[in-house]
Amino acid sequence: MSELSVQTTPQEQRELERFYFHEARLLDNRQFQQWLALLSEDVAYIVPSRVNTQVDNRQRGREEMLSVERELEGADSMGAPLREENLFHLALRVERAYKMNAWADNPPARTRRIIGNIELLQRDAQQWRVLNNFHLYYARPGSANCLYSGQRRDTLSRDDGGFRLCRREVILDYADIDKPTVGLLF
Repeated sequence: MSELSVQTTPQEQRELERFYFHEARLLDNRQFQQWLALLSEDVAYIVPSRVNTQVDNRQRGREEMLSVERELEGADSMGAPLREENLFHLALRVERAYKMNAWADNPPARTRRIIGNIELLQRDAQQWRVLNNFHLYYARPGSANCLYSGQRRDTLSRDDGGFRLCRREVILDYADIDKPTVGLLF
């Protein structure tokens, strides 16, 4: 995915940054119900599996040789995504967090998201395609602390009320999954 970003005005860039910083604050403050309000009704939330592929020497000298896209388990592959959810699934996950018997989340994890490199790739009247990077610090009493990092490939819709998340693909930076959970909202 090597596309040039489109020109944005300082106002547009600031609106995008405010949306992402607000989203991170809601998630870090465990305001999950308010976070759900940022999602479109037909949201797709995908975390593809990532495989460790060997370099294809037949592509030597071309960027495709080292492309991240070669490592992702896509819809046309035999692999399965780590997560593939819609609004219904995300709402269930949020509802579960507030249940008395959510033992796996008691006490709740402490998280801190740092969002950066927010770049508008494409814009039309209905949707904006946006790339951004994240670091997610995850701390849980009784467990080792973890740092997740990756890229998010988002599609946002825009209306008078602001942005709505229509699609998110989270590309995690890992070689082996040795983390306690991938059930987090990135």
